Amino acid sequence: MDAMITVTRVQTGVRLEARLLKVLKALATELDLSLGDLLEGIVLHAFEGKAPFSAATLRKVRALRAVYGLELTARDAHQLKETDDG
Repeated sequence: MDAMITVTRVQTGVRLEARLLKVLKALATELDLSLGDLLEGIVLHAFEGKAPFSAATLRKVRALRAVYGLELTARDAHQLKETDDG
């Protein structure tokens, strides 16, 4: 087993699309991870050009997207406009 790596974590006030956050929180729960651990894993994989999820996890993501009505795709990135009440 690999040795654990000690890191310093900081609290942040990141704003996310509401349905996207619901899917991320539910997926973290399904994977028995904290939301922060899930996001760190996704980002570290992306920085190396690697896919962060197995086929089984992607099936869970698809199911959770349907539950929470998340229809946004990668194509929508950088095209989102926040509502005045958001």
